[in-house]
Amino acid sequence: MTLRPYQAEDKKAIVALWEACRLVVPQNDPIADIQTKIQFQPGLFLVAVSENRLVGTVMAGYEGHRGWINYLAVAPEMRRQGIAKAMMVWVERELRALGCPKINLQVRRTNTAVIHFYRAVGFEEDDVISFGKRLA
Repeated sequence: MTLRPYQAEDKKAIVALWEACRLVVPQNDPIADIQTKIQFQPGLFLVAVSENRLVGTVMAGYEGHRGWINYLAVAPEMRRQGIAKAMMVWVERELRALGCPKINLQVRRTNTAVIHFYRAVGFEEDDVISFGKRLA
């Protein structure tokens, strides 16, 4: 398995992976999310490749106050092989190098497997309520 930055030819495989991982929801356009990411901190968009096949992604961001993780995904048949952990180690190293003091992320309460994963790699649940407001 190899980790590398996003490349334009990855787009179709990324959307298919996100769909397989149930990360695509009606209110989020994955193509638009990719286009936005490559305009802002494209170096924090990582993919995992195994045997010439895209098997993982993670998008990270840092706005000067907190780091954020989005679209951490591993192909269902490739899980439990250390891919997500390797991507998180990479993200933490990159964000730390930018001076990021803390990483935040959001997980659906029903996604217990992912909650367990994040706890296993050192994340703790914050005592906050997440608010959102659609602008478009």
